[in-house]
Amino acid sequence: MASRKPAPRTGSTRQQQQRPAARGNGSAAAQSRSSGNGSAGKPRSSGNQAAPTKKNGSAPAARTAARGATASQPAAPAAPATAKGPLGRLLAPWRTMGWLPLTTFVLSLYGLGDAIYESIAHFDTHVKLACSDTGLFNCQTVTTSSQSMVFGVLPVAVLGMAFFVFMVAINSPWGWRLSRSQPLVHWARLGSVVVGIGFVLYLVYVELIQLNAICPWCTTAHVAMFLIFVLVVWDAAFGRSRAPVAAADRAAARSGR
Repeated sequence: MASRKPAPRTGSTRQQQQRPAARGNGSAAAQSRSSGNGSAGKPRSSGNQAAPTKKNGSAPAARTAARGATASQPAAPAAPATAKGPLGRLLAPWRTMGWLPLTTFVLSLYGLGDAIYESIAHFDTHVKLACSDTGLFNCQTVTTSSQSMVFGVLPVAVLGMAFFVFMVAINSPWGWRLSRSQPLVHWARLGSVVVGIGFVLYLVYVELIQLNAICPWCTTAHVAMFLIFVLVVWDAAFGRSRAPVAAADRAAARSGR
């Protein structure tokens, strides 16, 4: 009697065969997920690390560029040093004095020196003017004439000295600066030069017409007075020095406080 072989259990066998496969697929999926997560995480971490590196690297470049831009810009000129206090107030008019006031001041100083020299020669017989005593240019004839005395009492040289003392004061930097705000000072200057040039014309008439002699020292003082007259009248006509105080003048006045 033939023995029967048991039929294979196909269902269970298939399930057993599928289980290892499933397990294999599961491990493969797990590996793929782990590898995927790892690979996905690595770029993120590398990206996060690269960002600070880029930021840190750009900061020195920005600082270098800023330094280069600062070095390329020209340095601002330094402000002129100005004295403060009483000395600053004393020197402030000199820093803003124009050519016209300065010229009148220098001419006034020359006229004063000339008048002092003539006054000393008039009172001191041991002092003689450096001038010829003969011919047309004859200082002795002019300075010893009766016309060299005002009303027979006051020497013309002393009167000229007093006049030029006033001219030095009113034509000084402080006098010109004061005339910008005080019209009385301006009119006093203008009136004084008109009187002065009138007296000079009289003295020139005396020398040329009455005495027929010219004193070079007197003539140089007359020329200085004539130039002062022209400049002061020019200023009165065009008002350049009587304009409002400029910004530089105000800054100099503030720095002197």
